[in-house]
Amino acid sequence: MNISGMLEGKVAIVTGGTRGIGYEIVKKFLDAGAKVAFFGSKQETVDKALERLKIEQKKETQFIGLYPTLSDYKSVENAILSVKEKFHHVDILVNNAGISARDSLYDYKPEDFEKIMQLNVNAVFYCTKIAAILMKEQGGGSIINISSMVGTYGQPAGCGYPTSKFAVNGLTKSLARELGKDQIRVNAVAPGVTRTDMVAALPEEMVQRLAATIPLGRVGEPEEIANAVLFLASDLASYVTGTILAVDGATQV
Repeated sequence: MNISGMLEGKVAIVTGGTRGIGYEIVKKFLDAGAKVAFFGSKQETVDKALERLKIEQKKETQFIGLYPTLSDYKSVENAILSVKEKFHHVDILVNNAGISARDSLYDYKPEDFEKIMQLNVNAVFYCTKIAAILMKEQGGGSIINISSMVGTYGQPAGCGYPTSKFAVNGLTKSLARELGKDQIRVNAVAPGVTRTDMVAALPEEMVQRLAATIPLGRVGEPEEIANAVLFLASDLASYVTGTILAVDGATQV
């Protein structure tokens, strides 16, 4: 499908954009004509992603990489304001950065639970608040949060991660109602089992067992998640807000 021009003239910020789903979103946005600023956890991973993009981008595109501390409000504010200073506006925010864990409740350390909340919930709030202020000033924008199917179903261990995604869903629906008057759309994409680095590292036999529980008979690809994010970011979704879009192959839980 030709997506060239879908985001022409737009400026996007993607957190967690150095690998996996986030990196695919960055590439998809660039292909659609956007200028993109992506955030990574540290300079090393950001530099590697920048070099990779320079090689892979076949046409002239504009992108930058930053590594703010997403759990620190001031660091996030400085980064987002620097994006505005360089590209003059911020039209799209994708809150993709996040971490997970599989610890049993009995073994779950309070500090590990807090760490997940800081990145998966607090950072989403920080980025959204700062970006929304800029979007309101310029007359609107689109915010997309990356949730998960476990934000609906939960999971049998590692309660912090699904708890954080339930919170992201609540934030999405609440802010869609609050920010609609400012022409800011807020949606979320909830991926199912997707072939990220974590899934790719699993034995193929285990991947096949996972795929057998999915009606489409396979795990998802990062590009398929990026396609859904592109739709929500674009004018094709101009009347879509407050939606948690499942991209999970109708996974049976």
